[in-house]
Amino acid sequence: MGAAAAVVARARRNVISHFMSCNAVSAEKAVSFTPRRAIERRMLDRYVRAGVIVPVAKGGYYVDVPSYDAQNGARRQRIGLVMTALALVGGAVVALVS
Repeated sequence: MGAAAAVVARARRNVISHFMSCNAVSAEKAVSFTPRRAIERRMLDRYVRAGVIVPVAKGGYYVDVPSYDAQNGARRQRIGLVMTALALVGGAVVALVS
């Protein structure tokens, strides 16, 4: 994994972990969030656009768990497809070289 991908993955975990550790999973349990880094701000914005993190009128946010699960599942599926494609290409290269 490249350094940039590791930074993005860490920011993704930090943002979601903040809300999950506060049990902010409904509008009544919404909490504030102050990003420590610019990448965390971008991840928060991305999650808000996707509907995974929902802003509330009082200035807090909460995680829409079904949306988060759907997005996380889709991300894992894309990763699986990429890994499968890489394995097939690697196998084809080995077959051609041998």
